[in-house]
Amino acid sequence: MSQPPRPPPPFATGPPPPPGGPLPPNASMGPPPQGHLARPPFGMAPPPGAPLPPFGAPPPGMIPPPQPAMMGGIPLSKQTLNTKPSRTVYVSNLNEKVKLPVLKTTLKTMFSQFGEVLDVVAYSNIRMRGQAFVAYADEENAAKAIKELQHFTLYNKPMVVQYARNKSDVHAKRDGDFDDHFADRLKRKEARKSMPLPGANKKVLPPPQVGIPRPAGPIPQIPDEFLPPNNILFLQNLPETISQEQIEELFKAYPGFKEVRMIPTKKSIAFVEYETDIQSTAAKNGLANYTFGPDHPIRITFARK
Repeated sequence: MSQPPRPPPPFATGPPPPPGGPLPPNASMGPPPQGHLARPPFGMAPPPGAPLPPFGAPPPGMIPPPQPAMMGGIPLSKQTLNTKPSRTVYVSNLNEKVKLPVLKTTLKTMFSQFGEVLDVVAYSNIRMRGQAFVAYADEENAAKAIKELQHFTLYNKPMVVQYARNKSDVHAKRDGDFDDHFADRLKRKEARKSMPLPGANKKVLPPPQVGIPRPAGPIPQIPDEFLPPNNILFLQNLPETISQEQIEELFKAYPGFKEVRMIPTKKSIAFVEYETDIQSTAAKNGLANYTFGPDHPIRITFARK
């Protein structure tokens, strides 16, 4: 038995649809919208041939501008850099979570693209963490590295690259003025100790703790006797008349001896360098009670780094 034809929908024009055929669109709604307003409702597929909107994309005009990379609260583009040429490059804003051997190897490989790298120095202490020094054979290679690697992203952090302000140890040894260089470094270190810390004039004391006496004066440094071993020994209480040859004769009896360095302006101290810290420790222990005459028992400790 055939079905009676369906009545046309309200406001529709034209002939009625054939039995079982699809209903025509509501003519009163007008043509379909165009442009970005033509996107289908959420959960519906777009019409055939239409591009898919990017997943999770915000509406136009709602994308926030990129934030500039910062170091110490200052954008990298506004950092004040040292422009006085040097053979050593100072690198900062390094990723502090990368292990030191890995970081040094990576830096040497990267900076060797621009010339011979003599040495890479980096430390793990709090004051020098995230920094390194790369020593080149000449200033030209250092300039190339600074130009090409400025703000280069290494281990997810953009590097800040500039000339180092002071000479590297490897250059001082090559130039033959290591003793003066080391003495200058000691002076700079002492000057830093005497400089007041920011806000030091505002004496804000913490509340007193019951049963714990407040220490008087500055916190003392680690005594020389408890410094960690390294390959350089520091000699004190030497006679003013002693010669470098006398010290060499004494210390070269121990394996690994390299050299003796004396400070021309202060004859009572000297430095003795060995190949390894194991060899320097053996010499330190073996000569611990040695005396140059009754009035000069020499004091031997590891040099401060």
